[in-house]
Amino acid sequence: MKIAILGTRGVPNNHGGFEQFAEFFSKYLADKGHEVYVYNSNDHPYQEKTWEGVQIVHKYDPEHKIGTAGQFIYDLNCILHCRKEKFDIILQLGYTSSSIWSFLFPKNAIIVTNMDGLEWKRSKYSKLVRTFLKHAERWGAKYSDYLIADSKGIQKHLLSTYNKVSEYIAYGATTFDTPNEELLKTYNVTNSNYSMLIARMEPENNIETILDGFHESNKEYPFLVIGKLNKFGTYLKEKFKNDKRVRFIGAIYDLSHLNNLRYFSRYYFHGHSVGGTNPSLLEAMASNSLIIANDNEFNRSILETSAEYFVNHEDVKNILNEDVLFKNKSKFSKENYIKIENLYSWDIINKKYEDYLNEINRK
Repeated sequence: MKIAILGTRGVPNNHGGFEQFAEFFSKYLADKGHEVYVYNSNDHPYQEKTWEGVQIVHKYDPEHKIGTAGQFIYDLNCILHCRKEKFDIILQLGYTSSSIWSFLFPKNAIIVTNMDGLEWKRSKYSKLVRTFLKHAERWGAKYSDYLIADSKGIQKHLLSTYNKVSEYIAYGATTFDTPNEELLKTYNVTNSNYSMLIARMEPENNIETILDGFHESNKEYPFLVIGKLNKFGTYLKEKFKNDKRVRFIGAIYDLSHLNNLRYFSRYYFHGHSVGGTNPSLLEAMASNSLIIANDNEFNRSILETSAEYFVNHEDVKNILNEDVLFKNKSKFSKENYIKIENLYSWDIINKKYEDYLNEINRK
């Protein structure tokens, strides 16, 4: 097949979950002999025309000049280029800034959209933006030929809200079993004597709730906050500036560093409350982390009984102070590790995607 992947800033990943998926899946497809094109922002650090057998198409993205509105222009540029190619399938990752251009997608290609999470529920957006995102979700569902949901909750939402059937294919992760304790020295922490989280600095990820609970706890060890600082992140850093235990590390894209930090942590907090199968959750499971997650249907559908859950900062404080959960680390982490191997490994997820695209291309 000749396949285009758009909706990301590009590959190799230097941004987030969809970019990481695009990186893994595009290489997989190229290795299988498909002709694969990934659209990259013009200012992406990687400027070559090919990567690991994948064709890279750079398109102008003015986001760094005009902010979020630039993403709409970038998506338009990508779609206009798609019209010049004869793609069998266009795989669109998300719909947020591309749905208004749905009418421009080429009619001779199959449009498949991964519908991402419930973007219109994200509290970082104004009421007006959330209203637009609700419309965008509807347009994405209406004008795509096929939909992919990366969680059962999203699949159920698409069916009940738009009467649209979607294919459930989760996100993937790679199991980690080569720990290097020496790496902890880089971050001035020691085995099982720190807790952590990895997340975008957004309110709906419950970072403030987690840090409030840790701040009020009697723990003496550090808490590592990993994620790129933005306006909200700067607010959090200022709020907790007098608590020397709370360390804002910034973004880390080196998977070996992230895997080791997760592996050796005492508790890994996952506060995401909006969306589907969150990449950072699966990666924590793949890294043998002991997970304390926000109590919602998305997290529970993945973790089931192999984690502890919190609703508010009091829960976080009590879990930390009581510290009885740690005795379950071996049991919980092994159960989650097995789930990754049997359900969410990249080999399994990539094959599910390829099989699905082959199936709809033959129809």
